[in-house]
Amino acid sequence: MSYRTEEVAYVQPAQPAAFAQVSQQRSTAEYRALDAAHHIHPFSDMGSLNKAGSRVIVKAKGVYVWDSEGNQIIDGMAGLWCVNVGYGRKELADAAYRQMLELPYYNTFFKTTHPPVIELSALLAELAPAPFNHFFYCNSGSEGNDTVLRIVHQFWATQGKHAKRYVISRKNGYHGSTIAGGTLGGMGYMHEQMPSKVENIVHIDQPYYFGEAEGNLTPEEFGLARAQQLEARILEIGAENVAAFIGEPFQGAGGVIFPPSTYWPEIQRICRKYDILLVADEVIGGFGRTGEWFAHQHFEFEPDLITLAKGLTSGYVPMGAVGLHDRVAKVIVENGDFNHGLTYSGHPVAAAVAVANLKLLRDEKIIERVKTDTGPYFQKQLREAFANHPIVGDISGAGLVAGLQLAQEPKTRKRFANGGEVGTICRDFCFNGNLIMRASGDRMLLSPPLVITRQEIDEIVSKAKKAIDATAQQLGIS
Repeated sequence: MSYRTEEVAYVQPAQPAAFAQVSQQRSTAEYRALDAAHHIHPFSDMGSLNKAGSRVIVKAKGVYVWDSEGNQIIDGMAGLWCVNVGYGRKELADAAYRQMLELPYYNTFFKTTHPPVIELSALLAELAPAPFNHFFYCNSGSEGNDTVLRIVHQFWATQGKHAKRYVISRKNGYHGSTIAGGTLGGMGYMHEQMPSKVENIVHIDQPYYFGEAEGNLTPEEFGLARAQQLEARILEIGAENVAAFIGEPFQGAGGVIFPPSTYWPEIQRICRKYDILLVADEVIGGFGRTGEWFAHQHFEFEPDLITLAKGLTSGYVPMGAVGLHDRVAKVIVENGDFNHGLTYSGHPVAAAVAVANLKLLRDEKIIERVKTDTGPYFQKQLREAFANHPIVGDISGAGLVAGLQLAQEPKTRKRFANGGEVGTICRDFCFNGNLIMRASGDRMLLSPPLVITRQEIDEIVSKAKKAIDATAQQLGIS
């Protein structure tokens, strides 16, 4: 059965005073025509997009963005999970400006360094759990996970364990869009478009209880069963050949899937038993999203490597990093050259912005507020709003991140046969109602800026309810 997406007209409110300050050089039509003529968008069907025309975003402040037609839109996704301190923080713009005037660029090759990257490294060591005192810098989470593969290989090779080459990941995990990151990720539609993949990367099933648990398994039993797939795969490959396991503490792009409570303790036990490095991809979860500085702290496990990006600079400038546990850093530091690096590793402007951003998160106690106030309120409001909803089968999340499962029969966990279409219908109702809420198949995702207020949370929940109600009505479910 296929569902038709109805056209929903944009509401045209009077332009707010803040928007009137924006200077646009071209009309919306001109921007759309130029965009269609020259710009290839990420993860997009360009033919369909160019026919419809892109929505042109021209201004942002706090938790809101404005488009070129004056619509004020509440950003329930913090950009792409990244604008943790909200839009328009002058402190970050000033940090970038000052650094551009003083030292706009220099590399960290050739036995050189510079104050911003030194200050950032020291600050990260202060904010991260105690065993993380060393950091390698890159430009994104994708590059960070490429770097992880290099570090893992070097870690074992310098100890004479050259056979340890296999890295185990998960189906429907997301670890970036480079060839290495895309291979690590377990999204088949991405693999289909890759001419080659990195060798020695294999996948196990994801801990997605609502969508994949069979029979009468409890969430706890299911979590253990999925974690034990890791042990089975290690024994199949041979522990002497397995280098690492990588996973997002919660799956982000895969649908904000929070594993059962039994999952991560068992994963950690297995990694320690077979002497395998445990890597936490903290690109989405890091810097406060769950109410802890790092998502692995929420799930109470200790990784050997952490991949960082997004919230590191709140998305104001591109930057990524890999944090190394002391036991890994010691091997890398003491065993010769680490032959890996990027032109912009530790870029001084990015580092300066990261320092300013992390100080805002720390000094304004933004993450503490997520843990004790806005995070619990957000989770409570969502669960109350969608209790017994005819097409909402599950809400997962903590802090300021949530995934809402759309389902044909919520009580029996029966999903829509064409869930991706249903998710798209709901996403379009959201966007036309001036809410940005992302669809991942049949799951609707929310991850607003960490500075959001209770009043703004109420606005998100209200608009999400209207969109999901409209989706149910269009599907003929009540």
